[in-house]
Amino acid sequence: MDRRDLITEQPNPNSSSIDIMSTREILEEINKEDAKISFAIKSAIPQIEKTVELCVDAIKHRKHIFYIGAGTSGRLGVLDASEMPPTFSVPEDWFQGIIAGGDLALRKSIEGAEDEVKSAINDLNEYNIQKGDVIIGISTSGAAKYVQAALNHSKKIGCKTIYLICNQEPFYDANVDLIISIKVGPEIITGSTRMKAGTATKLALNMISTATMVRLGKIYGNLMVDLMVVNEKLVDRGVRIIQDLTDLNYEDSSAMLFSAEKSVKTALVMINRKCNLDEARKILERSNGILRDIID
Repeated sequence: MDRRDLITEQPNPNSSSIDIMSTREILEEINKEDAKISFAIKSAIPQIEKTVELCVDAIKHRKHIFYIGAGTSGRLGVLDASEMPPTFSVPEDWFQGIIAGGDLALRKSIEGAEDEVKSAINDLNEYNIQKGDVIIGISTSGAAKYVQAALNHSKKIGCKTIYLICNQEPFYDANVDLIISIKVGPEIITGSTRMKAGTATKLALNMISTATMVRLGKIYGNLMVDLMVVNEKLVDRGVRIIQDLTDLNYEDSSAMLFSAEKSVKTALVMINRKCNLDEARKILERSNGILRDIID
């Protein structure tokens, strides 16, 4: 395969005259292309579903999920992983993001980092990946040697490996359990995969991490009952969740939240079972944190 054969590298006929369009026309053309993304994601749901099942199983067995990528792909992986602890009150090591070039690459482009095979293996070793961990390699074109090397190395160790790409097949093959192929088509600016491919990647990662958390009981109904109450906005949200799920008013809900040491889920158990903090924690532990099994 030649790089020019990759969908992400092909010119988009719909934007061939974008340089002479008006600002409104440019924006409308970008919007038309972005509208195609959700349909591409829908076609990949069966593979995304299998990925979620692997992630749920890994966490239940005290393993971890790693996103690894270069450039935009790596940044999106780090972003998604970093949002898990405050959103769902989970340990920081459940989801982890690794980017070629290290933390500096989050802000600045590190030229050539995506081609560093040895760096990929060194980075994985630094994170002490183990058999049973899930490694999700993100490369929209599938042409990052860094990601290819990471996936092959992880597979040898005994990890579950997933290749997330935005082409029919990756430019560099890797030994993986699953390929999530999200075919969004040529970019509005030829080869600029930070656009449609980047958006598709963000959507897919949101689906993987959020569905995993739902399956693990971090959500009741559609409420974030396990959120980490770390600022005024989240205190207010936590109080309103308690208020919505009980007969308490705002003030009493607030008092219960602080009695439960700012744990919404624990406060709800205390209210429902009319028990103290220690008893509520034991009940949650026995139910593996599944709130619906306790209060329904």
